[in-house]
Formats: sequence, structure tokens, C-alpha cells
Amino acid sequence: MIFKTLIVGPLEANCYILGDKKTNEAVCIDPGGDVEEILSAIEKTGLFLKYIINTHGHFDHVGGNGQLKKAANAKLAIHKDDAILLDNVVAQGAVFGLDAAVSPQPDMRLTDKDKITIGSLTIHVIHTPGHTKGGISLFVKNPVTHQEILFTGDTLFAGSVGRTDLPGGSYKELMASIKNKILPLGDHVKVFPGHGHETTIGKEKKFNQFLIDIK
Repeated sequence: MIFKTLIVGPLEANCYILGDKKTNEAVCIDPGGDVEEILSAIEKTGLFLKYIINTHGHFDHVGGNGQLKKAANAKLAIHKDDAILLDNVVAQGAVFGLDAAVSPQPDMRLTDKDKITIGSLTIHVIHTPGHTKGGISLFVKNPVTHQEILFTGDTLFAGSVGRTDLPGGSYKELMASIKNKILPLGDHVKVFPGHGHETTIGKEKKFNQFLIDIK
């Protein structure tokens, strides 16, 4: 498995490139901007970008969709409940006083338990609403090392959780997603969030003040 993290866009979102060594197929998760940097990283690793996946539809995670999709001829995927957010990306950016690029419509409207395959890697889609209606987390098991990793978008961070005060947000839904969908995956699972540094589910259960009282 080939794995690379880039910090991109005006709000410093984490963009992840995940590739299969045998087939060189790859997926890009949350290309929030700085597409030339993303394309350079893909080229340097000799990968072929097959899919772009948005963990949710906020402008800082989808800002590079159009340019990257055009350059790589990749399929764009987002949860069906967040596809509508791609229609107002420019307006989202304007709220923060920032310019945002228009996003194309998705080729794939994802639902809970969908699977996306690149070579020997299977990406499991987990619907984790709360930050947005269509927020998703992406679970992957390395077929060689058997390490399990989870991309949580803006649902769960190291030491925090996603904000719920934006349209479509719900603190009750967010905490239910974390309790019922993320924590049961196991303490050993490495978490790669939409912003900030990596962590593990076990570490968050122990030290994240939002999670300590979850029963």
C-alpha cells in the first residue's frame, strides 16, 4: 500500500493519497486545493488516479475536485446526502471570505456500506452524519500488514470532534456516529482526520474530552 498525506487549501485540510503497489491504482481523499501539488505527488509515486472521494461537501475538502478530475480523468464520489453541497461551494467559501472553485457533480453517490476497490485495497464507506448530513468515514485494511486505518473527515479529530453549527449539522447525530460507527471498530485502528494529526481510536477514547463519557 502506498500512502501519502498532503496539507492543502486555505483551511489546511488533510488530503490523502492511497494507492495499490501492484496495480498502481489510487484514490485521492479530500482534495481541498493545491491541485498541482497533489498531481505532483501522484506522478512521483507512479500512480494512476482512479477515484476522488470527498468525506463531505464543504469547500475546504472539495476545492480541487474540478481541476483534479479533469487532469486525471478520475471518478468523483461523495455521499448522496452531501451531493447537494457541491452546488454551493462558491457560496460556502464566501462565508469565510475566501474564493472557492466550482465543483463538478459526482459520478458516484455513495451510501453506507458501499465499497470502492483499487487493486487489492477495499475502501469501506461508513455513513457518519453529524458534521454534515452526508459525512462519511472510510475504513481500509492493509492486505499485507493487516493494519486497519480510518479516514474520518471532519467527524473525529485528535482531541476533538467536528463542529455542528453549520447547515445540516447535528451534535446528537455526530456523537451517535462516533459511538455507534467509529468506536466499535477497535482501539487499534489508526485515525486520519480531515485536519490535524493522526491518532488512534483507543487514544481518543482515553483522552478526548468529548468521548470520555460515551457509554
